[in-house]
Amino acid sequence: QVQLVESGGGLVQAGGSLRLSCAASGRTFSNYAMGWFRQAPGKEREFVAAINWSGLSTAYADSVKGRFTISRNNAKNTMSLQMNSLKPEDTAVYYCAAATSPVDVKITFMYRYWGQGTQVTVSS
Repeated sequence: QVQLVESGGGLVQAGGSLRLSCAASGRTFSNYAMGWFRQAPGKEREFVAAINWSGLSTAYADSVKGRFTISRNNAKNTMSLQMNSLKPEDTAVYYCAAATSPVDVKITFMYRYWGQGTQVTVSS
């Protein structure tokens, strides 16, 4: 069992920045690939970014590539998402998730553990 808790969401103007954090507890954090997903009202949950167990391999959705950066600190059992140049279309609830050896990091059902989510609102 892995417990995940997100933090760092809030309200920001377009062009601004936010840093989301995900704190993990339970089983060995470094055993898991980690991902960020988001869900806007009336839309399906979508992939944002993912990072492998070592932190050496990352993946991003095209919509955030070049603006968002995912990172992890296995010694502190944390993962972060630095979000720059935010746009109103980035507004959503952001979730962190953990998976063991996902075949495709962009697919939600590959992830077994999920946090409760944190709201990000970008005003125009």
